[in-house]
Amino acid sequence: MPRLSFWFEFASTYSYLSAMRIEASAADAGVAIDWRPFLLGPIFRAQGWETSPFNLYPAKGRYMVRDIERIAAYRGLTFRLPDPFPQNGLLAARLATVGARDGWIAPFARAVYTAEFAEGRNIADHDVLADLLATVGVPTGPAFAAAASTEIKERLRAATEEAVRLDIFGAPSFVCADRELFWGDDRLEAALACAASAPP
Repeated sequence: MPRLSFWFEFASTYSYLSAMRIEASAADAGVAIDWRPFLLGPIFRAQGWETSPFNLYPAKGRYMVRDIERIAAYRGLTFRLPDPFPQNGLLAARLATVGARDGWIAPFARAVYTAEFAEGRNIADHDVLADLLATVGVPTGPAFAAAASTEIKERLRAATEEAVRLDIFGAPSFVCADRELFWGDDRLEAALACAASAPP
């Protein structure tokens, strides 16, 4: 089955939209999804940004909120911008990296996004993440222990470095086998078509 890499950041509002629909869309296209958590912070800092561009440019931020509200309503999703925004997603990303290794990343990522952008919960909070792990049936103790390990920290760091090499500058991003890059929730269908048409 052809594969598509889904690069996402837990602080990313548009990644929330993609995370909630990508598996159904991929199944319809006959494409398997590789969930790739990474951190946008280092990429933004390399451009001289210390926060989200939606905070740096208030008009853009206001537009983003209204845009997500419209799209979410159309798709039957709830959206509320968390406070503070962006959320600190480092621990969640480390846990997702454990999930990528151990096979539970997709339900966990969806649970994190729902907690953050539908329920307004703080995804930097250990207890919130413990609750989300339990909700998707993952033993919390081993998951947190793995997330604190050197192995997982290095995997997440390496993923972010790989994202830089792929010229990823925002999230969500989708990368086909031939390194063709698509950026934004509205490019998911084009990315799936690219993956589906790739030679075996």
